[in-house]
Amino acid sequence: MTTTFPDVTISTDRLVLRPFEEEDVTALAEMMNDEQVTAWTPAPHPYTRADARAWTTDRSHAERTSGRGIVLAVTEFLTHRLVGSVHLRDTDWRTRTTEIRYVTAPWARGEGYAAESVLAVARWLFREQQFERLELRTAAGNTAAQQVAQKIGCISEGVLRNAWTVRTQSADGGWADTRTDLIVWSLVPEDLDDEDADAFDEVYGAYETYDSHDSHDSHDSHEARRSRAGYPAHAVTADRHRPVTR
Repeated sequence: MTTTFPDVTISTDRLVLRPFEEEDVTALAEMMNDEQVTAWTPAPHPYTRADARAWTTDRSHAERTSGRGIVLAVTEFLTHRLVGSVHLRDTDWRTRTTEIRYVTAPWARGEGYAAESVLAVARWLFREQQFERLELRTAAGNTAAQQVAQKIGCISEGVLRNAWTVRTQSADGGWADTRTDLIVWSLVPEDLDDEDADAFDEVYGAYETYDSHDSHDSHDSHEARRSRAGYPAHAVTADRHRPVTR
């Protein structure tokens, strides 16, 4: 039985989801030090360049090779800029289930990138990896993350009371841990029916995957492949209004 995910790149019209690289250190450190990320995720704070380097060069890749899951850097197709990350974790290979977490950079919020990247991963997970369940858990106060879950068709299954810790910022700029509930959401293959998939494709485009020998190619090689495949280019703007998941 397969117990690790393949080393892949997943591509949509607007995004390329690929393994992290050492060149992502600066952008990752900037993203992870954003106040929204600090508030809703358990990432170290402050998030240092050493943290970012350890994640991009070792820890994120160990998630896949250990069988625990897979981590993908989400980048803009046109600019190659780091949009965020998607992380499949706590994978159960016997039941074919896994949990997804995601983070979006401040500059990229409000463009639908979180929903686009999570849905692309979900479709790859169900259609190519034959998984049966994808779970999301959002902090009770993280309404933007809940909106992403709803947008991609997740079903809310219930509340885990007092199950998580978030950070709240005091007037002096310090951070303190606060207990909170978690809302549990799920996707299963039948939630992504053909009609919903076609409607999403009209807005964001279909996804495409590349195998391991493609996954570390340059962005130019991805662009050349997509050009040959007839993918259109989309201009993208950004605002700063959509928070991140936990």
